[in-house]
Amino acid sequence: MTTSTRGAAKTPAVLVLEDGRIFRGRAYGAVGETFGEAVFSTGMTGYQETLTDPSYHRQVVVMTAPHVGNTGVNDEDPESGRIWVSGYVVRDPARVSSNWRAQRSLDEELERQGVVGISGIDTRALTRHLRERGAMRVGIFSGEAWSGVRDEALLAKVQEQPQMKGANLSAEVATKETYVVPAIGTKKFTVAAVDLGIKGMTPHRMAERGIEVHVLPATATAEDIYAVNPDGVFFSNGPGDPATADGPVAVMQAVLERKTPLFGICFGNQILGRALGFGTYKLKYGHRGINQPVQDRTTGKVEVTAHNHGFAVDAPLDKVSDTPFGRAEVSHVCLNDQVVEGLQLLDQPAFSVQYHPEAAAGPHDAAYLFDRFVSLMEAERA
Repeated sequence: MTTSTRGAAKTPAVLVLEDGRIFRGRAYGAVGETFGEAVFSTGMTGYQETLTDPSYHRQVVVMTAPHVGNTGVNDEDPESGRIWVSGYVVRDPARVSSNWRAQRSLDEELERQGVVGISGIDTRALTRHLRERGAMRVGIFSGEAWSGVRDEALLAKVQEQPQMKGANLSAEVATKETYVVPAIGTKKFTVAAVDLGIKGMTPHRMAERGIEVHVLPATATAEDIYAVNPDGVFFSNGPGDPATADGPVAVMQAVLERKTPLFGICFGNQILGRALGFGTYKLKYGHRGINQPVQDRTTGKVEVTAHNHGFAVDAPLDKVSDTPFGRAEVSHVCLNDQVVEGLQLLDQPAFSVQYHPEAAAGPHDAAYLFDRFVSLMEAERA
């Protein structure tokens, strides 16, 4: 059920957390009901890239920045073909878009794609609640269908929803058919990219470096990967619990056995962790935003980076580990909480990072990682 955003701005809405905490506000975007995992993002800009990031599938995103929607929406910045967030929570949505590239307002885009949101609530209080209690299931309800429903009934509907832990979601957001992103300029390498929820800017960053990228479905086999005769293999970001990704883990192990240069981002980092024999675990409230400090332990450099992950790799920070594929170490670490943010093998060309180096949205500090991947393929070819 949807209505016009002009009417939605006056329509009551309620946000119900699974522990019974309730926030009341106004409808934003589409009117109706939605469910997901409540998480918060600390980015002050880049909301369009956040909304269209497939890693946010089945998540209701709470924006900590109070004023959202200033720059409207355009058709150039999306990271995929649709909005993936299950719901959107803002404090004070912009009444007017003000940017020369804007083609429509954010609330119009949310309504157009059927994304139920809520505005006018204290997002600071909600964020603090999630920091203290952890990410949890949530529902947003707006419109006449819910105006007379008791809070207890709404809470029961929220508590019926599936947990994010144990969710296998990558195949739901990945491409169903292989497609190719051609190299920009002279082609230097071919990369097979396993799409677990890939963002559009990622193959573009590789294409800028002369890489022809063959983007394969999440269900791709090792045979599918090597059918494109790749110089390197890439595993993308994506949603869900890495503990459920047995298929991609087995495929990555096959790549590691052949010692093909390998690079993983976000979900791909967790897949590498599992492939090496490490465990994974769910973070209390995750890392989401474009201002997270990470140290590259191989250089000592500190980067400000873009994050979107609710799970992490459980690997020792203080030693080199022996794995079935040689020695491995933690290459990057978050300076806020010492969470593993990167892995690398020391005896063959494979590495990964937990954050998003493609700068969409976010800073450009970590763009060198694509150059590092190119260097691995150059060394292997030499």
